[in-house]
Amino acid sequence: MRIVVAPDSFKGSLSAPDAAEAMARGIARVFPEACIERIPIADGGEGTVEALVAGGKGVLRHSRVHDPLGRDVDACWGLVDNGNTAVIEMAAASGLPLLAPEELDPRRASTAGTGELVREALEAGASRIILGIGGSATNDGGAGFAQALGARFLDAKGRAIPPGGAGLRELEHIDLSGLVPRLQEVSIQVACDVDNPLLGPRGASAVYGPQKGADAAMVEELDAHLARFAEIAVRSTGKHDVPHIPGAGAAGGLGAGLLFFTGATLRPGVELVLEVSRFAERARGADLVFTGEGKTDFQTAYGKAPVGVAKAAKAGGVRTVVCLSGGLGEGAEAVLREGIDALASITPGPMSLDDCMRNGAALLEEAAFRSCLLLASGRRLP
Repeated sequence: MRIVVAPDSFKGSLSAPDAAEAMARGIARVFPEACIERIPIADGGEGTVEALVAGGKGVLRHSRVHDPLGRDVDACWGLVDNGNTAVIEMAAASGLPLLAPEELDPRRASTAGTGELVREALEAGASRIILGIGGSATNDGGAGFAQALGARFLDAKGRAIPPGGAGLRELEHIDLSGLVPRLQEVSIQVACDVDNPLLGPRGASAVYGPQKGADAAMVEELDAHLARFAEIAVRSTGKHDVPHIPGAGAAGGLGAGLLFFTGATLRPGVELVLEVSRFAERARGADLVFTGEGKTDFQTAYGKAPVGVAKAAKAGGVRTVVCLSGGLGEGAEAVLREGIDALASITPGPMSLDDCMRNGAALLEEAAFRSCLLLASGRRLP
């Protein structure tokens, strides 16, 4: 028997690789002779680097770059596919978790650190870059990102504009002549699961600005600055459609910056992760697939990791997909129409959230064990 375990992380409790190991232990107690393939999964956000490096037997790298406010920070990224593919999470350099609540200020926060990580990947020889852009603290349209890679953002007197969303109000000219040449040669694929345009009531500033510290007045100010940025970026690149492309507003407009200044493409995060981990190839013909996540509810059906796993597994001929979750929320049963055949919570009875988080590995192992007992019993039915 061949079984694939492909869970997402159980956020706050287990990483995706740790969840895969816990599932495998429980399965082996019922099916000790089974060949168990571990393929940790992520959706392009937090945990993507760890999952892909573990699942693809890659290597982790650490680079000293700048955080959203320009301070030094140690950021982790990865190389997989024999060093040909770099995996980067922008949150490692430009993310909300790097700032204390009182430091949140999208007027000052810059994406420069993310650009520095991409430069590191280019210098390491990567020919493909997977960039997850969730969890940003920024609203600068990717100006800092481009500056870190050699572009110049200048005011009316030819001086470099200040970093952050507020600095864009002084922008008069973008000089792309110094952009790192290899940036145009590599494939940059961006894990992006939102469809917001750059500007307006569904744009970067209005939708995501408040969670980064922006009040109503600041949202209006930031949107106006991004409009100026877009006007000048269109003039500099000739890419008139970028501000309106779904996903351009992701990560405070970094989605737009990537489209303006690189040959990047925006793709659903779990689709990218499954592709890089070679999930379809590795799961093809398996007897059973286990997946899971911290909480399954109606949102999971809209393309989150477990449903992505289930659809890919079914396309490869797998007959049974089981999802084990830390908790089941409203509408969780919707996933049963999306390729998942069985769904269960890992908690055996009433427990506090702290206890669940603290004992996640043991609970997940036991849930996998119980599920396999049921599956073994089903196989014996006439």
